[in-house]
Amino acid sequence: MRPFRIDVDQSSLDDLHRRLDATRWQPQLPGVGWERGVPRQYLEDLVQHWRTRFDWRAVEQRLNQFPQYVTGVDGVDVHFVHVRSPEPGAVPLVLTHGWPSTFTEFLKVIGPLTDPARHGGDPRDAFHVVIPSLPGYGFSGAPREAGWDVRRVARAWAELMRQLGYDRYVVQGGDWGAPISLHLGLADPTHVAGVHVSMLVTMPPADPSALAALELDDEDQARLAFAGRFEQDGAGWRKIQSTRPRTLGYALTDSPVGQLAWLVEKYKEWSGATGAPEEAIDRDDLLAMASIYWLTATAESSAQLYYESNHRIEDFLRTWAGPWPLTMPAGVAYFPGDVVRPVRKLAEQILPTLAHWTEFDRGGHFAALEQPELFVDDVRAFARILS
Repeated sequence: MRPFRIDVDQSSLDDLHRRLDATRWQPQLPGVGWERGVPRQYLEDLVQHWRTRFDWRAVEQRLNQFPQYVTGVDGVDVHFVHVRSPEPGAVPLVLTHGWPSTFTEFLKVIGPLTDPARHGGDPRDAFHVVIPSLPGYGFSGAPREAGWDVRRVARAWAELMRQLGYDRYVVQGGDWGAPISLHLGLADPTHVAGVHVSMLVTMPPADPSALAALELDDEDQARLAFAGRFEQDGAGWRKIQSTRPRTLGYALTDSPVGQLAWLVEKYKEWSGATGAPEEAIDRDDLLAMASIYWLTATAESSAQLYYESNHRIEDFLRTWAGPWPLTMPAGVAYFPGDVVRPVRKLAEQILPTLAHWTEFDRGGHFAALEQPELFVDDVRAFARILS
């Protein structure tokens, strides 16, 4: 385990700027908005900001204020942030990001979680925070062999916490972080005290009579209908990354504008924004995450998690559908702008230890980034029931 500091070569930044200046823009149909992808006018403006106003060195300085480390786990160098609370009774907490995020999704919540007294909270709600970068994402190494699915990542997180000397800890995640956290609860039940997710997939039973017996209300039916529409129109990225991550990787690793467009589309569609993604997430936060994917050349390696976990329908179901026979309490937070909209009656069937359920009136898929106060409050509330 060794300290880590982000220090990107200036040559890499110069190359990024050269490529942005040389972007070849495509003609587009007039009068078409986001429904066919990222509009050129929006993207040109965002690229201009990236090229002329975004300051990567300032981002580096901000990120390096947090203690970061790299350690070998199961043959992969895992990068992680580790911030210990000043409170002696703090509980260890693992926060796991997903795609198209990085560990930076959680930066706004580190202070309130680790030092609640300094942020107007109760010192009894303090956590020691561990934020790993997924293998193949950002500053973590890319796996050199097949088989790194969500279950293997979960086992790696258990080993990471063992290396850190934590024998009882809470786990939290959204996107990939959700199944990884749930699988971590299954893989390390003697040490995981609770599992909190900000995204839970709840699939309806295949038997129509079983579905009818649940007597779902109008809101529940609307959530199921939304899932059907999303699978039809919104799941293209998943199908490509789950089947041909390498082919996609060539394009995204060669074009920073392509990489940016591929990511920012999801921040618009999956967040609480109704127009541009900046309604929900600061523009420089978006560009910081895009820069990390670009500067580390991790477009393909990050997409490999899709192939490993979603390639076949049986993989997809095993990854997302449950059931989750946990032995510790589980909590779910639902943010209405998310593209995964869980039904509680279905959740209770697949998650028998469900002990905490919160539905918010704002926010989306990137909860800690969009609504950090709500996120922190819910994690705290969940952790209190574990005492």
